[in-house]
Amino acid sequence: MSGEKAEARRRLIENGRRIDGRGPEDIRPLRFEVRVLKNANGSALVEYGATKVLAAVYGPRDPGIKSIVLPNRAVLRCRYHMAPFSTHERKNPAPSRREIELSKVIREALEPAVITEAFPRTAIDIFIEVLNADGGTRTAGITAASLALADAGIPMRDLVAGIAVGKVEGVLVLDINEEEDMYGEADMPMAVMPGLGQITLIQLNGVLTEEEIWRAVELGMKGARIVYEAQKEALRKRYSSTIE
Repeated sequence: MSGEKAEARRRLIENGRRIDGRGPEDIRPLRFEVRVLKNANGSALVEYGATKVLAAVYGPRDPGIKSIVLPNRAVLRCRYHMAPFSTHERKNPAPSRREIELSKVIREALEPAVITEAFPRTAIDIFIEVLNADGGTRTAGITAASLALADAGIPMRDLVAGIAVGKVEGVLVLDINEEEDMYGEADMPMAVMPGLGQITLIQLNGVLTEEEIWRAVELGMKGARIVYEAQKEALRKRYSSTIE
């Protein structure tokens, strides 16, 4: 490890506080809002601290391509994209290999929740745009997409809440930011249907012992329940004002 990287890692946790002042099990400030786009069937803006992600949902609608039509359910299509201005250095607007991979990962994390069999021979399109990246864009994208699906009136078994657990200086931490992601020892993104107690996505970058993995899952479930409550509050706030 280079001296610069080792120094960065030493600063990540000091006297039990993380580089942004949080404790190991603290989540960044959450801000969720639904119905932020007029022309989409459903939309949501999600912020985990400085990470900002916008999601839009269109459909159910004609897939436009006969070869992908499924006779018994809707096709779920997902595009994850990072805006050119979302990172420190301007990103090429063309979809990268990582963005294509994450589009598939996010779709697979959402599919268990969406009752696609209610809309055979149609497509439901999800567009996720990262506006500002400060770690956890994949999990924030899942949370935003789930809210946008609910806002579009798509029937779901449960909301899906995204959260990441990391390991920094040998300590398991919840909801890692960009620096913790870059210099930490492990990153474990999770997607959870908290109301059903089911995990729809779990990945691991880095190394954790078996005992650490179980503790990380427990910590991730705790974080997902906090995100879940914020999701429900955003929907309540939007639709209670509509009824009034």
